[in-house]
Amino acid sequence: MKKYWIFPVILLVACAAQATPLVLDSGKQQVTLLELYTSQGCSSCPPAERWLNELTGSDDLWTRIVPVALHVDYWDYIGWEDPFSLPENSERHHSYAQHNRVRTVYTPGVFVDGREWRGWIYRISPRASGREPGVLHASIENGQLQASFPVADPELELHVAVLGFDIETQVKRGENRSRTLRQEFVTLAHTVHKSANGSWNVPVPEVTQPAGRYGIALWVSKAGNPALLQATGGWLPQLPSIAGR
Repeated sequence: MKKYWIFPVILLVACAAQATPLVLDSGKQQVTLLELYTSQGCSSCPPAERWLNELTGSDDLWTRIVPVALHVDYWDYIGWEDPFSLPENSERHHSYAQHNRVRTVYTPGVFVDGREWRGWIYRISPRASGREPGVLHASIENGQLQASFPVADPELELHVAVLGFDIETQVKRGENRSRTLRQEFVTLAHTVHKSANGSWNVPVPEVTQPAGRYGIALWVSKAGNPALLQATGGWLPQLPSIAGR
């Protein structure tokens, strides 16, 4: 496993106008948030990505588990700039160390509900927590997202991540040189919104890269703390227009 440090091509994607709202609902039981910190410049990462990719066919996808792949930028200097790396992903990864949830930052790094988890090495799925923190409900219509979480806390944050699927990259340099990487659950955009009353009305973030299909992951946590309160997600309608095409 590696310890430690591309530049997105700017293509603005417009959300499709939806005839009816897309409704997402976590249910009462806590949905598992599975985070994979990865990089196309890391030769140790493809096995973890292949394991994560298999979750696209899971019966538990979106209802019991919400996976996200967060590409970090701290390996970009070693020969290959990951086109999906975001500095915010690296900052979130380092925040786990700051909150004493991991001793050192490395890739591939997997976290389940805010805690380091290495069960992926044995190709097993994480267990549900059994907690009932409340229902995260959301609806999306015409690029606007309305969400609610019935917990009165002035420190609540809603994370909104647009995910890309069916993505293939031919790596030409670095540790994965000459490999074609197929990646799912790639975080293309990630925004964070605070709320004092557990309700939000925010835009779905624009993304910078095209993908074969799209999904969205939502989760709630307390401000400054990466630990999960509740999560939900689902497939987005195909985004039909790319500005500048």
